[in-house]
Amino acid sequence: MQEYSGKIRSFKDLKVWQRSMKLAETLYKITHQFPKEELYGITAQIRKAAVSVPSNIAEGFARGHRGEYKQFLYVSLGSCAEITTQLILATRLELIPQAQAEMMLKEVDEISRMLMGLIKKIRDCT
Repeated sequence: MQEYSGKIRSFKDLKVWQRSMKLAETLYKITHQFPKEELYGITAQIRKAAVSVPSNIAEGFARGHRGEYKQFLYVSLGSCAEITTQLILATRLELIPQAQAEMMLKEVDEISRMLMGLIKKIRDCT
């Protein structure tokens, strides 16, 4: 994948991966405070989607083929949409304060934009 970004040697060098890792970490901490009866419900859903974002960035990068990489980035983008939906629901269920949800939603939106930028960059290189 280095061919379209000279400074990127590993997925760990990507700012979008770094930010999505931080997001996943933050969401784990937030959901740790959810009621125990939600452990297999919304807690698990948020955590799964949060882990999916950086995981798919990493896996796609490791594949070494632009088409596959792009597909994995789209999966990450889909996981961002899942997180958005789940945060809105968690707010409606009063599991997370509105202000905290808004901060997380802004970060998810920014990560989504970064993913779209990376997808466009890959698409323009083919």
